Parts: sequence; C-alpha cells; structure tokens
Amino acid sequence: MPHILGIVNITEDSFSDGGLYLDPAKAIKKARQLYQSGADIIDLGAASSNINTTAVNPAEEIHRLKPVITYLKSQNISISVDTFKPEVQSYALEAGVDYINDIQGFPHPEIYPQLAQSNTKLIVMHSVQRLGPATVMETSHEEVYTGMLDFFTQRITALEKAGVSSKRIILDPGMGFFLGADPAVSIYVLKNLTKLKDYFKLPILVGLSRKSFLSRIIGIQTNETGPATLAAELYLTKVGTDYIRTHDAKALVNAIKITNCLI
Repeated sequence: MPHILGIVNITEDSFSDGGLYLDPAKAIKKARQLYQSGADIIDLGAASSNINTTAVNPAEEIHRLKPVITYLKSQNISISVDTFKPEVQSYALEAGVDYINDIQGFPHPEIYPQLAQSNTKLIVMHSVQRLGPATVMETSHEEVYTGMLDFFTQRITALEKAGVSSKRIILDPGMGFFLGADPAVSIYVLKNLTKLKDYFKLPILVGLSRKSFLSRIIGIQTNETGPATLAAELYLTKVGTDYIRTHDAKALVNAIKITNCLI
C-alpha cells in the first residue's frame, strides 16, 4: 500500500481548484476530508506551479500556510509543504512539518544546514525547467530520462555532503509539463519507474492527478480526468510506487481496496 498525499491548494490559480481553499477554514475542511478518506499525509501548497501562475511572495505563502499547519499539527496529521522558496522551507522546518516537497529539488545550498539539522523528509522533484514553475518545452524521452539520472545524482550527492541522510530523501520524477510538452515523455517515465527506483534504491513519489498530459492523450478537458487519473494511479501501485500525490484520496483508497480483494 503506497503512502497517499492528499493535495490542498491554498492558491488563487492552481490549474484545477484555484481559489477554492484560500479561506483557511475551507482549506482545513478539505484537509480533514482527505485525511478521513484515507490520505496519510496532507500536502499543502500555497503557490501554484502551473504554466500560467502568478508569483506569490514568501510572506504571503507563509501567511496562507500557517493556520492550516497549526490545525493539522494539533490533530497529529502528517504534513507536507509544497514550496521551492528557501524562506518558506525554513518556516516549514521550524513549524515541524513531516515533509518538504520542492519542485526544484532543493537547489539552494543556504537552506542545507537547516535541512541537515531536521528530521523532515525531503521530496526532491526533477523538472526539465530546473528552476521555477512549469513552462512549455519540447523534449524527447531519451534526453529527459538521462538528464533526470544526472539531476538526481547531483542533488543526492549535494544533500548527503551537507549532512542529509539518504534515508530522508524521496525522488519525484515530475510529470506533465515538468517533463515537456509531449505526453509521450510522461508515459515513457511512468513505464520506467521500476528502473528508476532500482537505480537509486530510494523511495519514489509520483503526482499525476489531473495532469493535462492525461487529458491530451484521451482528448477531454482536464476537469474530466478523474477516471484517467485513477487508472494511472492504480498502475503506480502495480509497479511499487512508494508515495502517490492525489486530489481524490477517497477514490484511490477505495480502488486499492477492491484491487487487493481481487488479487
């Protein structure tokens, strides 16, 4: 059974649910629903990373996160904070969150001493952009996969050299526009997840929930990709993915239960 991260976007412009959970009370309610539906970890993001996002300054990110983190901590619910800004990561570490999820894969060495002193697990995500949110880039699966291996090797080495145990590192290959404009690249990476895990001998996290590459493959709107997302997530469980980041924890948990009954 994979660890399930339930997504709460405390943002104005996230691709599928921007603006729905800016109110702390609504974000907390959504987090509770995800947790009660079977999410093991609540993944909080206070700044969107989609291709049309508007930048959010670190102070505003922290302002959005603080009441939700305070509540979840009071309930002993595991928390992941999705941010690539060192100032926000520093706040999250001080707040005692369980995971930090960085779409840039922790490129800022100034935060490394604080990372090394904590017990927080680090989700190191790969992207072809390397820095910043997703952008539209044309790529090929061969160059993306080779670049991914080099990227993870460099990041793991840098973090371990700074004193971060590899036991705290989780690898996320990125999906969708983080791998390139062609959906075939995401499919190639998904087909090679087992090889990626064997190469690094580290846990793998994948987040493909409501990704536009799914909608483009089957020719539907992104907000209609629930069944496609679930099919892809069940594939992740089949290939031994350790963590799955999803918007719909209930659907995934129930599907896994039924699948397990049939095996």
